[in-house]
Amino acid sequence: SIPGAVRVPRGLLEFQADPTSPRHDAALDPHGRVIVSCRSGVRAALAGATLCDLGFEDVVNLTGGFAAWTEAGLPVEDQHAGL
Repeated sequence: SIPGAVRVPRGLLEFQADPTSPRHDAALDPHGRVIVSCRSGVRAALAGATLCDLGFEDVVNLTGGFAAWTEAGLPVEDQHAGL
């Protein structure tokens, strides 16, 4: 995964993004910049649209997704480290 990223499965996005939900993740700030990504960028586009519908103010999609990130040689971390 991308270092510092908040991992949210697409099926739980609405719950974790909604401040009134018991499953809310405080790292998802509707007033801060949110960069959404997935493997190739397609599901992230849907997630970004959902966040905008929920009132998030600054949502951008990581062009090309995680595949483009790794292809560019940018840093990654093991998502299972420390489990």
